[in-house]
Amino acid sequence: LFPGFVAQAELPQWYRAADAFAYLPQYEGFGMPALEALACGAPVLASNVSSLPEVVGDAGLQVNPRAPDEIADALIYLLTNDAARQELAARGPQRARQFTWPRAAQRTADVYRQALNLNSSVPPL
Repeated sequence: LFPGFVAQAELPQWYRAADAFAYLPQYEGFGMPALEALACGAPVLASNVSSLPEVVGDAGLQVNPRAPDEIADALIYLLTNDAARQELAARGPQRARQFTWPRAAQRTADVYRQALNLNSSVPPL
């Protein structure tokens, strides 16, 4: 299904209606589309490279984005296995709740604090 442009406000209904959401970039900074799909309960098939394994975790299937046969097998599995789809759909929102802006801000601040403590011999600017 290729709906063309979908407004941001309409994305949740598309994710919720999906039998599967395939997101297979070879390079990805974070993976917000995969996280959005997880949050909406869409079963996710994602690349096993870059940041996506950390984002998706065990709440989705992961494949090599350069392996068409592996991608096809995973999609067929998702589309023909109701129990697997339901299990992943249930795990998605739980996984997505681990990624919040306050938590990201706290982790970033923690990294800076740790870096400043490790380099205490360097005077502050």
